Amino acid sequence: MNPRSLAILVLARVRATDAYLNVVLDTMLSESPPKDPRDAGLATELTYGTTRRQLALDYAISRFADRKLDAMEDRVLAALRIGAYQIFHTRVPARAAVAETVQALKDVGLARAAGFTNAILRKLAELPAPPLPSQTDVAHYLSVRESHPQWLVERWLRQFGRERAEAMLVADNQSPPVVIRANTAKVTRDALLRQLQELGVEAKAATLSPVGIILPPVGRVEDVYGYSEGLWQVQDEAAQLVGVYGAIPESARVLDACAAPGGKSCHLAQEHDVVAVDVHAHKLRKIDAEARRLGLSSRLKAYAHDAAEPFPEAWGEFHAMLVDAPCSGLGTLRRHPELRYRRKEEDIARLATLQRRILENCQESVQPGGLLVYAVCTMDPQEGQDQVEMFLRSHPEWTAEPPVLPGLKLPLTQAYLRTLPGPEGFDGFFAARLRKLY
Repeated sequence: MNPRSLAILVLARVRATDAYLNVVLDTMLSESPPKDPRDAGLATELTYGTTRRQLALDYAISRFADRKLDAMEDRVLAALRIGAYQIFHTRVPARAAVAETVQALKDVGLARAAGFTNAILRKLAELPAPPLPSQTDVAHYLSVRESHPQWLVERWLRQFGRERAEAMLVADNQSPPVVIRANTAKVTRDALLRQLQELGVEAKAATLSPVGIILPPVGRVEDVYGYSEGLWQVQDEAAQLVGVYGAIPESARVLDACAAPGGKSCHLAQEHDVVAVDVHAHKLRKIDAEARRLGLSSRLKAYAHDAAEPFPEAWGEFHAMLVDAPCSGLGTLRRHPELRYRRKEEDIARLATLQRRILENCQESVQPGGLLVYAVCTMDPQEGQDQVEMFLRSHPEWTAEPPVLPGLKLPLTQAYLRTLPGPEGFDGFFAARLRKLY
């Protein structure tokens, strides 16, 4: 299957089923692996790029379509978006972008829509630049230009101001780097970095994480040195910083209360005995598999459990707990671009209520003197700082206690870890390190 046909089918399935883009793409690439790795790269670029720019592409397509986009067949709309993305955002010559996309639509069985699709794409190809609304309404203009829902743009403008909000919107439309975390149970970060560089991999140390390495575009990460040997795990630098910021003592017994997909659990298990729990039992298989690959199975045990409900008495109390709570995920939109179109503003309040329930339950199982690290992959104060400060006001036995990490400069706001999408290259995360006084 050619990459444009594959991209059409991927985006059509994502639209029809609300599945995650990365899951659908990986599945279809596995089912129909391209002979040329460059075709897999093109299919990835077309699916992710088109999804990131979807609102702007739809704004352009709507100028020439004689029917509402919501009423279009999934594969036809996917083809229009993919064609428009190539015209406006790639170096593919416009004529080739139109012809190849129309042929791809025919290849997936929709020759009857080829004329309609061809006509719209040819009109788009005549434009000198993608059309945009007036800048008079700043939120609407940025919403279309950077393809984020208007409610989110308005929220970020209020919370962060125009300069930072615009930088966050722009960053969400960039391809993220591949970042790995050295498995320090087997190798130091610097030793692993040297090994990769000696093999010709243009790897470099992460900006802030002392265990992070940034890789160049590598295709399949499973083919990179050290994967099969369990020397590293893929994890964004901001997510790595949560584990570093926690600064949990080596002897501590740790509970990871919302463990899937397992990156932070495995990070903790490099130095601690970890009980990892998640409400979704099927996700535990991946955690177990990663622990085996990394050689951490003896330190990490995974169980199905809802962190909002009391833990089994047999588990006892823990020296430390990580609550990587379910959240809006608004800090990871460059990695999961489809999420921006699915989230609703009311989701934030709903998730904040769930986070409070989880916090209230989890704090009960931390022994006096112990630590609780609360983390979310979003920058929204309602899920982050406001959530924690509400908890502290109602629990005088707890206090915020930032770590003492000589030689490391973490992005702290007051006592809290906070990273924002932007030119710094991070996903958006918030974390609070809390100490139970009595």
